Amino acid sequence: MRNSTRTKFLIFGLVFVLGSALFLIWEDKLKLSQSLKSDDDHLLPGNLKVSFENNQNKKSLKYSDPDIGYDVPVDPAVITRLQGDLNFANERIKLLEEKLKSFEGGRISKKYPDVKFQNYRTKKRILITGGAGFVGSHLVDKLMLMGHEVTVVDNFFTGRKENVEHWFGHPNFEIIHQDIVTPLFVEVDEIYHLASPASPPHYMFNPVKTIKTNTIGTINMLGLAKRVGAKILFASTSEVYGDPEVHPQSETYWGHVNPIGPRACYDEAKRVGETLCYAYARHEKLNVRVARIFNTYGPRMHMNDGRVVSNFIIQALRNETITVYGLGNQTRSFQYVSDLVDGLMALMNSNYTLPVNLGNPLEHTILEFATIIKSLVGGEHAMKLTKAVEDDPQRRKPDIKRAKKYLDWEPKVSLNEGLKKTIEYFTIEVKRSDGHKVT
Repeated sequence: MRNSTRTKFLIFGLVFVLGSALFLIWEDKLKLSQSLKSDDDHLLPGNLKVSFENNQNKKSLKYSDPDIGYDVPVDPAVITRLQGDLNFANERIKLLEEKLKSFEGGRISKKYPDVKFQNYRTKKRILITGGAGFVGSHLVDKLMLMGHEVTVVDNFFTGRKENVEHWFGHPNFEIIHQDIVTPLFVEVDEIYHLASPASPPHYMFNPVKTIKTNTIGTINMLGLAKRVGAKILFASTSEVYGDPEVHPQSETYWGHVNPIGPRACYDEAKRVGETLCYAYARHEKLNVRVARIFNTYGPRMHMNDGRVVSNFIIQALRNETITVYGLGNQTRSFQYVSDLVDGLMALMNSNYTLPVNLGNPLEHTILEFATIIKSLVGGEHAMKLTKAVEDDPQRRKPDIKRAKKYLDWEPKVSLNEGLKKTIEYFTIEVKRSDGHKVT
């Protein structure tokens, strides 16, 4: 936003200077042309005079100075050339004015959603790492509508600018293109640390980078929170439980994780991230919150994130065979993204500092889930069982007693309602991806 404002003022400055210069040239030439229309003599600086003379039916211009005795005739063609230059300058001014109008219409008059007013006492400065991603962008919307100042930092590995572009130029919004592995220096009151690839294909694409984001990146955010005295919320995951031997999973369960498996780069990095948070809390007296997020779905999910919801919906919309990994009897619990955003904000605003599960306790097998999506999308879709994914958890269901007790939070959006909104979103995305025009 600051770069945009700087550019805007620069353009206005250049237009003003150019316009002023052209106006002064035009004014001088106008005075001269008005003078030439008269047969009277006109005094110039000193004793210099300008006058018209008739010579063989031709009117000519003559400059004379009686003190030094010279007489200089001026060809009327010079005046014609000057008039042409003036006309050209006027055309350029009109062109610049049109460009300025276009600029003002596209930038200054942009329409934004209605934002609640917050005074200087209640308005918060909030940083969201990974704020252009799936969950982060929905959190941005909620906080912006509440009237807070929101700064997004994202490296756009999985995040997309189009998720937050409707806020570009708003005085309460700023976006920073940066990887959080590099230290960040801003003044904020709260930090939602969501930055990290969260789907298996994305976090396994570069395992070392995933580990760095959740360790070095988390240290940088905790250091920032320490410097500015901000409260920080770390977005952990249900993957810290691994392939659980306890069902449902409560926050007191320490998990069953393979530390050297293909998913370990994410599972163990999040566990270290939690450890870092509580080390800072104990040693530096930092105000921390930890959310263990279970499977979440909704609009703005990445088409190629490889997760169950997006995979099944896209395959159904394209009338392809729905692929189920393993036998399909493994279970998952799915929460809609708006419920998660409400939970994250409730946790941030609470006084509770221990980890909290945020998820929907309604459990479905993968085969059941595929059948639900088939019925909502419509059409005939075959299902195919393929080789199971290594270290894929067999059962996943959150115990949310702690969230209910301390946050007064539980999911509100039903699976059918949430899936309908998600299918509507992916219908448009699939058309765009397949090259169809979307109105």
